[in-house]
Amino acid sequence: MKTYPTSNIRNVAVLGHSGSGKTTLTEAMAYNAGIIDRMGRVEDGNTISDYDSEEAKRIISINAASVPLEYGGHKINIIDVPGYFDFLGESVSSLRVADGAVLVLDALSGIEVGTEKSWEMVSKRNIPAILVVNKMDRENVRFEKIMDELKEKFGNKIVPFEIPYGEGLDFNGVINVVDMKGRERKGDRCFDMDVPEGMKPEIEPFREMIMESVAQSDESLMEKYFAGEELTNAEIHAGLRKGVLEGELIPVLCASGTRNTGIETLMSMIIEYFPSPEDTEGETFKDSKGNDGVKKYDAGDSTSAFVFKTIADPYVGRLSLFKVVSGSLRPGMELLNTGKNKKEKINHIYILRGKKQIEVENLQAGDIGAFSKLADTTTGDTLCDPKDPVAFHPIVFPAPVIALGVEPKSKGDEDKIGSGLTKLQEEDQTLHVERNTETKQTLISGLGEMHIEIVCEKLKNKFGIEVSLADPKIPYRETIKSKATSEGKHKKQSGGRGQFGHVYINFEPLGDTDIDFEFVDKVVGGAVPRNFIPAVEKGLRDCIKEGVLAKYPVVGLRATLFDGSYHAVDSDEMSFKMAASIAYKKGLKEASPVILEPVYSVDITIPEDYMGDIMGDLNKKRGRILGMEPVEGGKQKILAEAPLAEMFKYATELRSMTQARGDFAMSFARYEELPTALADKVIEASKKEEN
Repeated sequence: MKTYPTSNIRNVAVLGHSGSGKTTLTEAMAYNAGIIDRMGRVEDGNTISDYDSEEAKRIISINAASVPLEYGGHKINIIDVPGYFDFLGESVSSLRVADGAVLVLDALSGIEVGTEKSWEMVSKRNIPAILVVNKMDRENVRFEKIMDELKEKFGNKIVPFEIPYGEGLDFNGVINVVDMKGRERKGDRCFDMDVPEGMKPEIEPFREMIMESVAQSDESLMEKYFAGEELTNAEIHAGLRKGVLEGELIPVLCASGTRNTGIETLMSMIIEYFPSPEDTEGETFKDSKGNDGVKKYDAGDSTSAFVFKTIADPYVGRLSLFKVVSGSLRPGMELLNTGKNKKEKINHIYILRGKKQIEVENLQAGDIGAFSKLADTTTGDTLCDPKDPVAFHPIVFPAPVIALGVEPKSKGDEDKIGSGLTKLQEEDQTLHVERNTETKQTLISGLGEMHIEIVCEKLKNKFGIEVSLADPKIPYRETIKSKATSEGKHKKQSGGRGQFGHVYINFEPLGDTDIDFEFVDKVVGGAVPRNFIPAVEKGLRDCIKEGVLAKYPVVGLRATLFDGSYHAVDSDEMSFKMAASIAYKKGLKEASPVILEPVYSVDITIPEDYMGDIMGDLNKKRGRILGMEPVEGGKQKILAEAPLAEMFKYATELRSMTQARGDFAMSFARYEELPTALADKVIEASKKEEN
């Protein structure tokens, strides 16, 4: 592939609801660009984009796939983005480097939650969009109905640049309302055709809509339009492009990916109406002194690139996908990783087309490529000329919402699990892995159950490690509710020097479970010598690691040492530690010990229609509603608290209850007493585990 100047590059993310046909649309574009001789099928697992074995098995996209095309003298870097919500991180990283977005919707299903979420992300990024109504060849499709739906959802920004030539099973082409030209499908290609006379009255209202949109883009065009003068073709195209680039217009196109109908028009419109990188505002950065600045996409500037995605390949090694922001890249360059303050030698530069790596000698500002085997570089890092250090702002990924325990099926794989998960974390920034030292469990946190399942499949397929999943163990705590005085005496004599320690300790609730332990010394008259008092405290601190009910750590405990005795010869630190331990076990049993459970603050953002269902479900989970507040997009935020034990699968449950329109975030609030019936079960389970 030749080197393209920045002005001839288009970077486009293809988004939409899962199953709307994004991958098939990408496949049709690849076919029209001459990359492939025949179109693959998602169902057959032989498309360019869905190359992962899990994608073929599940018939869904899991990874964002780069498919660079050459078409009409331009390079179009297509990024086919998964529509399933468990892989939202792929959408976020892809949109970070896209300069335009193609939103795909199923003509029969209309606007789905994936369409809405994609639009929210595109709006947040403030990049222009084209909306493609795909699968126009399906039975019972009505374009007029879809347009009404789109108008209601997106308002007057919606402008149909095309209408279908035939509908449903008769869909066989498109009519370009802007240029008043038709494209009819014959065989596996589309060819130019004249607009049928009988369709002109149908087209007229759409044409009028476009003229109004053009007029509104420029004051002089507005005057000309209202004066009744005809707008030139050049004025129409310039006005529409301006409206699209400014986000004031969302062109609507018709297509059938499987029939390759309307796809060439889409590709032409991507070139004409989407910005090249040099048309964008550029990338914000901080320099070495912490000052803010903006880098324009300029091939004449010093070299800089932003790494937006990492692929962990067990055979090739780490692949780092990047976008060149300024200057140009060539093999042999040495670049500075400003985040890690390490230099990286660039030995090879590739462009990725699905799983295929194509080596290139030069990439200009605005283009997308990949490095292999960089030592220190990960997703979100900036690589730049050491003489002109900059750091582009990082990607903000969604936080995990579900956690599951993971353990190897083979005993010898414990260390291999850690290594494999570390590599997968580099690849997937929405995946979090931690070893809970208290519960002795490795936890994987992600965006959904399928997300975590696929991580496990990757462990197996890429690194040969088979694992099983389990519910996370809850980090319960224990405390006491009343006061108790306890005596602890440790006496041992078996010839020679013996052991003797003797203490009296008051145990009482501290009133604050955020503090684990407070030790108070009230010994008078030397009943316990000063040099042994620290041993008593140390003994008690060792003891609170396990409570007397179910061996969970103890919190909120005050222990007051007030009396005791010692032996001039036999007493030592160990004896007093043992005495403290004896007093602890006796005292806590008499001080009304209870189990505490972690309670979390939960913020749930949902459309108002689901309020009743969500609040009812929270009540069933022993949750408490603290309040509600309106948020942008006409949604409501429910502020609540709920026990962690009830919330492990909430991501899946909320998605089901709200058709995936709800989001939530959780953070630890405090510990609260567990109801007696549930506490009994916890104690019983602890005893079984011990046996």
